[in-house]
Amino acid sequence: MIIRRAIAADFGAMWPIFQKVVAPGVSYVFAADTSYEDAYAYWFAPGVTSYVAEDDGRIVGMYKLIANQRDLGSHVANASFMVDPDCSGKGAGKLMGQHCLQTAKAAGFSAIQFNFVVSSNEAAVALWKKLGFAIVGIVPKAYLHSELGYVDAYVMHRFLDDISA
Repeated sequence: MIIRRAIAADFGAMWPIFQKVVAPGVSYVFAADTSYEDAYAYWFAPGVTSYVAEDDGRIVGMYKLIANQRDLGSHVANASFMVDPDCSGKGAGKLMGQHCLQTAKAAGFSAIQFNFVVSSNEAAVALWKKLGFAIVGIVPKAYLHSELGYVDAYVMHRFLDDISA
């Protein structure tokens, strides 16, 4: 599996993954009917740097890296990840997470903060904890889960001091 910077031409393969991830309504805030154009802008808007994970030439996941805030908060990164549900459990999420940490450090960020990790997404929470993130905040009942109703969202954070660029 390789991770490389995404280009606009990759979005044809990214779009079905986006749709599969958001459709169940269990991990992302996007509505199932989010348009192609809105999804494209999420991954390729100005200031957004996106990456894809390829397995045998097939895109199986993607992540984007941005500053969490502008100006005086721009030393902290933010990232979003999606893995094709058909490829879950094959290590793409972990590999992208590790790549993201190194890429963020190389870009000069001192930390990464995830603003909205759905608390019931146990696999994601476990992965981020394994990669050194801590839950630093809880937003009560912030996500309308399609099966569980309102669930909490976590704010997760980690410094990059121990990461080699």
